[in-house]
Amino acid sequence: MSAWPETTAARLRAQGFPEAAVRARAATGSAAIFPPEEAYGREVFGASAASHPETADLIDRARLVPPVFAPLRLEKLIDLGREPLFSDVDLRTEIGGFRSAWPVFLSAFGSTQLGSTELAAAASRQAGRLGIPMVIGENVVPVNGYGRGPAGPDSALLSRVRAYLAELPDGAGGVVIQQSTEDADSEVWNLVYSDPGVQPLVATGRLGFELKVGQGAKPGLGGMTVLDAAAAARVGGQYAVTEVFDGSDRRLRSGSPGTFTGEILRQQIRLMRNNFPRARVWVKLHPGRDVAEAARLAWEAGADAVTVDGAEGGSGWAPIAFLDHVGLPLAECLLRIGTPAGCLLAGGRMWEGSRVVKALALGARAAGLGRAALVAVDQDRRDGLCRLLDGLALEASMLISALGKYTTSAVGREDIWLPGAGAHAGLTEDAAIIGDRR
Repeated sequence: MSAWPETTAARLRAQGFPEAAVRARAATGSAAIFPPEEAYGREVFGASAASHPETADLIDRARLVPPVFAPLRLEKLIDLGREPLFSDVDLRTEIGGFRSAWPVFLSAFGSTQLGSTELAAAASRQAGRLGIPMVIGENVVPVNGYGRGPAGPDSALLSRVRAYLAELPDGAGGVVIQQSTEDADSEVWNLVYSDPGVQPLVATGRLGFELKVGQGAKPGLGGMTVLDAAAAARVGGQYAVTEVFDGSDRRLRSGSPGTFTGEILRQQIRLMRNNFPRARVWVKLHPGRDVAEAARLAWEAGADAVTVDGAEGGSGWAPIAFLDHVGLPLAECLLRIGTPAGCLLAGGRMWEGSRVVKALALGARAAGLGRAALVAVDQDRRDGLCRLLDGLALEASMLISALGKYTTSAVGREDIWLPGAGAHAGLTEDAAIIGDRR
């Protein structure tokens, strides 16, 4: 029996991800960031070796390092006329041209089965209520439909937009629509940009388009789903359909990763800006060895945001070899990029405050919630994501305050220590932070 109340019939599983901890936060909110309440006065607490399991990456093993001397806290004290508290931290930020109350956004779920259920609609509603930006993934229109009309299925693109808009407060958030090679064939961006139902977003500057160059879970591959034979036959003209499951009528549907060079990327961004002048331009990169060059080119071409999806990123379906052996870890991507020339967004195993704040210290403006969001809404369709964000926001406020800072933009490289960096952890040069790699 579950240790916390479960308001829906949870069925989603997330192996290799802290699913139980996310469910606890989705059920109880901020209380779950502390030890059990009944342990107070009966136990003493300290760091546990179990906090760094075998699956931990460099960001998990890194530590935030509050200073002894805190001049920014003194500035805040003078401004407030009293000693600052963690409740004085301002988590508001701008994410790729959109205002957000928190340094997080809802990542794309794509057209996989889990991303095409009522979970996606529930996540959209809660993201709208929270006022955080939301990305709708690639291949949704070719596979699930556009959803024109009020009775469209929850999996259709416009249904998710409507669910988000129904809860969205004025002046916050935004919707970003991904497009892949197959989406381009369906003219998804043209459909969205000219749709009367989306005009409230266009008119308020809260619509964006994201060029998907790749994703962390399967760098160099296109999107993948598993379809029954009938569904596979319907999309066989747009996708590669492969029989890989013996004795089953299910088929592997694979999309194209797209072909990019530096010049192709530049031209794609320029076309986006010219064809959709009122939409923000985002670019999503997989964790490739040349990720720093790709990010630089995207910003130079005018991208409003570049999302880097580390190899820790999740997926609804991918080959095991890619999940375990392909792509750079997120920390390495951020270190290679160094000081970003524009808005840098990070994705990969994001679910709690310390990992988000560490990503901020490594140069990110905000972090994307993918698997964590799906697990949270699977736990509670109505409030699970909101409770998860309540706990994350409280953690982030405490951590940033402990660093002697009171805005997300003030967090920097001096605030993080990486294993193996030793006394160099407080320096700002990348080489000093990561140690001598030569």
